[in-house]
Amino acid sequence: MIEHIGGPVLRGGQAQPLTSVVRVDAPLVFVAGQVPMLNGQPAAPDIAGQTRYVIGMIEAELKKAGCGLADIVKVTVWLTDKDDYPAFNATYAEIFGTEKAPARSTVISGLIAPVRIEMEAIAAAHR
Repeated sequence: MIEHIGGPVLRGGQAQPLTSVVRVDAPLVFVAGQVPMLNGQPAAPDIAGQTRYVIGMIEAELKKAGCGLADIVKVTVWLTDKDDYPAFNATYAEIFGTEKAPARSTVISGLIAPVRIEMEAIAAAHR
């Protein structure tokens, strides 16, 4: 069972695509950090495309464990450029919405791969 206790986070009067508290009563699945690389190159030139691609990568990994994006309870995101945040957040919101989005942390950091984003996820496995 996944319970979104905290509701969506509000910033500037706008609901954000993250929940402040999520409670889980199920085994957890951990997806390691994914970077949007394709054939040794960034999968897309911009943050929106890289965000979609990396979420697709996470979805593929979760599928191996019998889970999907709706089962994600926590996401950690590393962006290389703070100016990418609005476009990242908008793309993320298109995919996860704001009502039952996972808990999320987003930080600005350098990355080893030549991409704009890295993302990892924790999901609740189906019993």
